[in-house]
Amino acid sequence: MKLFAWALVTLGLTVAASAPAVAQEQQQRPKVELGQNYPNPFNPETTIPFTLPEELFSGGEKPVVSLRVYNVLAQLVAIPILQGSGDPLENLRVEWNGTGRYQAYWDGKVLRTDREAASGVYVYQLTVNGQRFTGKMTIVK
Repeated sequence: MKLFAWALVTLGLTVAASAPAVAQEQQQRPKVELGQNYPNPFNPETTIPFTLPEELFSGGEKPVVSLRVYNVLAQLVAIPILQGSGDPLENLRVEWNGTGRYQAYWDGKVLRTDREAASGVYVYQLTVNGQRFTGKMTIVK
């Protein structure tokens, strides 16, 4: 019983000692922000704001950014474009714009068609250098 208690104390100290390291690692990671699309609900088009911290551009590296819109069945519906460049946000190496604030635009159409997306709830996912952020939006017709 004494050995069991000693093992629990040792395990507890190991877990407690590693917790600050995890917290520090999360604090050191540059903060990417994915904003709420507007207007929401929308019809027929919307804008999705996001912020990339300057630290992501240090050393001459450009972050790789993707933004995808999915329906509730997890089917890809659209890949919005980066406003100002017109480039689809699909593994796009983004240039520093001086502020870190960017906007994506979606015209409300289904990918590679002229068909408007149906009314309902959609999920948008921003991926920056492999890190993912999600938001939810609604189309009302």
